[in-house]
Amino acid sequence: MTHLQAGLSAETTEKARLELNENPDTLHQDIQQVRDMIITRPDIGFLRTDDDFILRFLRARKFNQVETFKLLAQYFQYRQQNLEMFQSFKADNPGIKRALMDGFPGVLESPDQYGRKILILFASNWDQSRNSFTDILRAILLSLEVLIEDPELQINGFILIIDWSNFSFKQASKLTPNILKLAIEGLQDSFPARFGGIHFVNQPWYIHALYTIIKPFLKDKTRKRIFLHGNNLNSLHQLIFPECLPSEFGGTLPPYDMGMWARTLLGPEYNDETEYTHTYDALHVKEALGSSEKDCTEKLMKRSQSAVEPGTLKHKDRDDETAQPLLALD
Repeated sequence: MTHLQAGLSAETTEKARLELNENPDTLHQDIQQVRDMIITRPDIGFLRTDDDFILRFLRARKFNQVETFKLLAQYFQYRQQNLEMFQSFKADNPGIKRALMDGFPGVLESPDQYGRKILILFASNWDQSRNSFTDILRAILLSLEVLIEDPELQINGFILIIDWSNFSFKQASKLTPNILKLAIEGLQDSFPARFGGIHFVNQPWYIHALYTIIKPFLKDKTRKRIFLHGNNLNSLHQLIFPECLPSEFGGTLPPYDMGMWARTLLGPEYNDETEYTHTYDALHVKEALGSSEKDCTEKLMKRSQSAVEPGTLKHKDRDDETAQPLLALD
């Protein structure tokens, strides 16, 4: 094991070898071969090229060096093409901070049964007079930047659960193809994370319609990892054990604390009146992440009572907003 694999558990190291083709004997060579390709794209400013940084891209593309370089180039190209999104790209930026405080995203303390970090979004919490979609996307990307510093998550990856209950047609009409495409490009095409699944819960009919609109922008691999559960929590629990989920999703964990991730990102002294500048080396962030990385299977015997019975999530009754034509989405 090289210093680049320091801190990895034996189980995760073996997983990297078997699933990602990671070989400690050739790590430095693999990294250098990707770095040597940078000269082929003088149009892109590669602002970071150290070993640790390139390694996360190799892991995201299973050590296929050509695909790794494509992802690395797209990462920086996306940032060049959307400069305004990455200005004041820190947790105390007012827009990002509001999104974080409203739970965009939620980050569960414990991973799922496979060691994947669980991100959750309660879509109806989007107050469009308070948060722009761009600021929510920025908050998600910033959160991923923090989380991906953990080499265990570079290997184990992430899953995303979106609860669409009480998400109105009026809210959905603001999800235009252009901004959805911006999100897909930022998350699917330009970020070095392994997403093992995207789970829709309690989605209304107009979210199905939106999904049809964005399908052409999705890679086949991404499409296969999107699961539409409706209000059937049993199907969700077949893929993510209830012991890993909060009660809102029929899990045995307590209800999710919407401000937990914002407090983690901003530090223990965080409150609504004070602001802190985020840095990736913030000690409190590393300590908080490190203390939470316990496999949820360790808690199977400790959590026995579900606060919500599976299948109890309900669709919101359609109101007169649904009379608006779906073309309003354009």
